[in-house]
Order: sequence, then C-alpha cells, then structure tokens
Amino acid sequence: MAPLHPASPADPDLPADLAGAGTASGAEPAATPWGPATGVGSLPGADPAEALRVVTGELPGFAHLPELPGRGPGADLVGRSAALLVDLAVELTPAGWRLVPRPGLDQRRAREFLDRDLDALHDVAGTYTGPFKVQAAGPWTLAAGLERTRGDRAVVDPGARRDLAQSLAEGLAAHAAAVAARVPGARVVVQLDEPSVPAVLLGALPTASGFGKLAAVEEPVVEQELAAVVRALPGPVVVHCCAQRAPLDLFRSAGAGALSFDLGLVQDLDALGTAVEAGTHLVPGVVPGTDAPLPAPKATASRLRAWWNELGFPADRLHEAVTLTPACGLAGATPGYARAAMTHVREAARYLLPD
Repeated sequence: MAPLHPASPADPDLPADLAGAGTASGAEPAATPWGPATGVGSLPGADPAEALRVVTGELPGFAHLPELPGRGPGADLVGRSAALLVDLAVELTPAGWRLVPRPGLDQRRAREFLDRDLDALHDVAGTYTGPFKVQAAGPWTLAAGLERTRGDRAVVDPGARRDLAQSLAEGLAAHAAAVAARVPGARVVVQLDEPSVPAVLLGALPTASGFGKLAAVEEPVVEQELAAVVRALPGPVVVHCCAQRAPLDLFRSAGAGALSFDLGLVQDLDALGTAVEAGTHLVPGVVPGTDAPLPAPKATASRLRAWWNELGFPADRLHEAVTLTPACGLAGATPGYARAAMTHVREAARYLLPD
C-alpha cells in the first residue's frame, strides 16, 4: 500500500452544501444498514493498518475490512474464506486449495492473516461508527474453489457442499461478532462473494484435470443452499457477483438484502426493477477495478440518474436505493488508482443527494 496522503479534497464542482455529506468516524449512525459508497473488498498492498486508514478515510460512511491478497497464499479469496471454516481443514497444493483431515501450516497462516487484520481494526478503527462490511467467498464459490481429499471439486458433492456451507456460516458469524467486538459502534454487514455461481449454473467450471467441465447445478438447488447460509448469518447480507450473467433474481430470492454487481455488465432491467420493488438494496459497481481513466464524479452521477430513470423509479428515491462501489475488488490496481476509485464513488454518491 502506498504511504497515506492527506484526505482527498472535495470535488470542485460539488455544491457547497453537500461538500461535507457522509458519515464521518464517530458521527451519529444512519437509520439504514447501508451507506452511500463502499468498496467491494480487496486492495493492493500488504499492510492491514495502512489499508484500513485508507478505507476509513476515503469511505467514512460505509467502510469495510480490506482483503489484501498481495500478502500471498492464505490472503486470497478462497484461502481467507477457508480460514473461517469451523471443524474443517484445508491445505494448499500445486493445484490449489484442498480439503484435508487435519489443519496444517497453510491454514494457520491464513488464520494469522485474519488475526492481524482484527488487531489492526481495533487499533485503527476502534471508534468508527456506522455500517461496516466484512467479506468472504459464498458457499458456491468456496465449494468451486476447494478440491475434495479424493476426487474433484467439492461443488460436485452435495454432502461436501452441505458441510462447507454450515461450517462457513458458523465461522463467518463468529468473524462478524469478532469485528463488532473490536468496533462497538459498527453495524456489521456481511458480503458473500459469488463470482463462480454463473459458471456453476452453466456447467462451465473445469474439472480438476482441466480436460472437461463439471455438470451444471440446477437453479433451485443453488438458490436453496445459498439461502440456508444467508439465513444463518446475522444482520443484512450483500451478495456480490461481478461476473457476466450474474443471476440477480436468484440472489434476491435466496434472501440477499443487497445485490452487488458491475453496472456495465448487467442488462437485465427487469431483475433490477423487481429487486427495487421488493425492497432489495442495489450496490452497483460504477468504475473499473483496475487502473483506467476516471470520469468526473458528476458524470458518474448523471449516468446513474439516467439508468435509474430507465428503470422507471422516482428520481428522489435513487440516493436511498443504491450504494456505489468500484465494479470489482481493487487488488489488481495500483495504490494510487485504488484510492482514486474509492474517492470517486464517495464523491459521485454525494451528487445523488436531492437538492
């Protein structure tokens, strides 16, 4: 992570009465579990304290616990999520993460990363007040990323999926409680990352050998097993998928309180409209997750207003119905771009406030 710089100046085009909008650390929390802008999860760098300083500085209305996969194995999405498992063990092999009978060095290292993150959270953000997000792989993405001790990916085995889902829900609930204990003013929101679900539904996941494809799983089964995890978690749950063909209707039906997606990839306006009518919060990703030229925040806000108008809802509902994010995690970005992307979504969200 690049050295911390002073807080970014407000956009010069921002109306003066909105320049201080947002919930600063220590401020009275909003009535809803959502803030105006947040991050998807991952950042570049390896210093959890520095990453938290950046996130709480740039996204004071809805901060999150950063993931830093640049630290190496165990800090990646699958390894970090596997570290949360209760009574299940994993190890790292040349082919990836695998379920094993007993925990070893790889799983201990992954848990040590989580412990360091929690220590940094207490030191850096212990006085934070407001919604605060933690992230982990959802049950389908975790099962797609773990091999069984003997055989193919766990996603093909209903019994293995069930055990993984129950273990993940228990561990993730404990993780959320640990975060809440270190940040008493936080209202913890859990995000399940499910980038593998489209491939699970389409039968596009490769076998362990790489020479074939795993059979597709029927949509009702995917929904049912995801819903079981959502129900077991405390508080509101965000389901995130920045892949193409994100099944937003399925995620909503599984009980997601919010849907996180890449705005540029989702063309299903009916699914989005149904979600809004059902009271599901939307978390659109509005800028790329890797280095790219950024438009003015005001232009992003105008793009969102046009999109909202196309959905057919009153303009004055937009700012309450959405939380802005980058399109995906920022681990592949440079530190400077990652900070700029977070600043951008925060400033663009302020332009959505009614006059």
